[in-house]
Amino acid sequence: MSIAENIARIRQEIDAAARETGRTGRDITLVGASKMNGPAACQEAIAAGIDALGENRVQEMTEKLKENAYDGAPLHFIGHLQRNKVKQVVGKVTLIQSVGSKELLDEIEKVAARLELVQDVLLEVNIGGEEAKSGFAPEELAQAAAYAKTLAHIRVRGLMTIPPVAVEKGGNIPYFEKVYRLFVDISREMYDNKWEYVSMGMSDDYADAVRCGANMVRVGSAIFGARQYTK
Repeated sequence: MSIAENIARIRQEIDAAARETGRTGRDITLVGASKMNGPAACQEAIAAGIDALGENRVQEMTEKLKENAYDGAPLHFIGHLQRNKVKQVVGKVTLIQSVGSKELLDEIEKVAARLELVQDVLLEVNIGGEEAKSGFAPEELAQAAAYAKTLAHIRVRGLMTIPPVAVEKGGNIPYFEKVYRLFVDISREMYDNKWEYVSMGMSDDYADAVRCGANMVRVGSAIFGARQYTK
């Protein structure tokens, strides 16, 4: 199937899942995770109405920006962001989804202040407590959100998570439910219910994530096809 056909199918599935929660597909932001897909594929997704594109790697993002790959859609950074590469991302993307440490918040604040702009971010939650993954532990999240409020050049728009790899279908539902509860509670207590996004769910589980409250999903291979890591 073409990229456009894949997007249409995914939107139908998102809409069906959203209607189970009293919403529709129009309430869900579909981010195309375009890692290892060239400018032509990005432009095909944009022409098909993708809401945003998301990149995982700074170098790849930088090269594709030079080729105008993202013209016509917002660009998000969705991968692990090293502090020494923050200057290449701040101001280049609409949203940094993967902010998972106080040190990274501080670096984004420093760069954004120098550029005299406010950078929108999501706080990443390491909901599975996995050592190999970045992100705030659930018990650290309220303190991180409070700290972020003190930074003049950062605006937190919500939460993002990447749960552990599910062994069976539906295995990530408990994690999605926990993150959504954190989203609701912290947004209400600290941000006057003004947080907008809870970003969770990828190619294998985006419908489950939507049923659990996600209003942003990051879908890669289901849109663009399997990635060719041997290239």
